[in-house]
Amino acid sequence: MNKKIVLTLLLVSVCSLSACGKDDIGSLDDSVIINEGSLSDSAEQETSAESLQTKAGGYVVTEVPTTTTTITTATDELGNIIAETVPVEQAPEVPTPETPVPETPSETVTETPAPSVIDYTPSTAAAGTPASTAVLPADAPTQYDYNYGPAPTVYNIPGIKYIDNVLIANKSYSLPADFYPDLDQTCLSQFYKLQNDAAAVGLNICLSSGFRSYETQDYIYNDYVARDGQEKADTYSARPGHSEHQSGLAIDVNQIDDTFIGTPEAIWLEAHCYEYGFIIRYPQSKQDITGYKYESWHIRYVGTDMSYKIHSKAIEMGDPYLTLEEYFGIDSYYH
Repeated sequence: MNKKIVLTLLLVSVCSLSACGKDDIGSLDDSVIINEGSLSDSAEQETSAESLQTKAGGYVVTEVPTTTTTITTATDELGNIIAETVPVEQAPEVPTPETPVPETPSETVTETPAPSVIDYTPSTAAAGTPASTAVLPADAPTQYDYNYGPAPTVYNIPGIKYIDNVLIANKSYSLPADFYPDLDQTCLSQFYKLQNDAAAVGLNICLSSGFRSYETQDYIYNDYVARDGQEKADTYSARPGHSEHQSGLAIDVNQIDDTFIGTPEAIWLEAHCYEYGFIIRYPQSKQDITGYKYESWHIRYVGTDMSYKIHSKAIEMGDPYLTLEEYFGIDSYYH
């Protein structure tokens, strides 16, 4: 084959290659042509419209065919290769199936209200069933607070009635004649805090009567009976063995009579004594429940945990003062 024929064939080959790329071969970068499929239009790779699907682990996985990236080959007039064809198979990105999040059924939380103290009857209280129904309020003092008052001493002595570690001394529940605890020191310490805070606002609250023995109460009660008769004496004085003063947890302040009612000290005491662990033991309009007339001067120590619970339950029930009888569901009358 002569040289003219060879040159002609070479020129035809170069022209056919350049038809797949840019108009001018130019530099190496200009000669790189990216096509989807092969160089031949007739041999272009087709992607099936219907993708293959398989199931794995409960999820549908779509198989996507790979695509081919082709770099074309070009030669100069002398037949030197200035770019060669390098087929590179590229795997397309397969989307990661989303993991389905199982639906969590919504729970219906039903708040069960605390039972009313009226649900506790004298019979259940007598059986020793814990009768505290109030939750300790968030504002109740903790052991690190200044006015925190721990629960008083619990005595393991036959004949003493406790409910939720609260000693009960009323007309229904008596104390042994030889029970002689003296004034509880925690009770006294909390009273001093109360007294100091009252003084800080210009009020004078003093301790007039604390612990009384069985014998002392016997003398006082019989003296009142001799003066006013038993029926009337029973409205304001306890029979021996039934007085809270014998428990060492009761304090009478200031004037021990009706002249104390309505004084600034009495008003402050009724509003704040619970903050130190005390309650007004014989509130107004509760004589039929406690068995005693209104005594604004008589406070009873139960500890701040219990005093705050009783105060909170009183607010819940719309009652300014809740007695131990109401809170624990017990009665108070001489059986």
